[in-house]
Amino acid sequence: QVQLVESGGGLVQAGGALRLACTVSGSIFGVNVMGWYRQAPGKQRELVARISSGGSANYADAVKGRFTISRTNAKNTVYLQMNNLKPEDTAIYYCNRWPNTYVTWGQGTQVIVSS
Repeated sequence: QVQLVESGGGLVQAGGALRLACTVSGSIFGVNVMGWYRQAPGKQRELVARISSGGSANYADAVKGRFTISRTNAKNTVYLQMNNLKPEDTAIYYCNRWPNTYVTWGQGTQVIVSS
């Protein structure tokens, strides 16, 4: 059974930075495209970044130039470096496979950006 464990969230002032990490177990991690998603209060979950098994990355327009996704296949871990954070980045952040997500999501990690 696949297990996704996110970490690294917290409270930060606008302009600050955080690095999120997600460790995946129970799956052949290295062959999958992995994504970071977020869900803000009252909004639908959205994809913010994804990375192929070979390291090619794509970003949502809202985070382009500020966020960097990376992965270490040997550690079954995907990262999200978030710089120049804005209050609108406040959300619970999740990782999952893309585009066909695993049925069970992790608990996510809360990011709160104060103005």
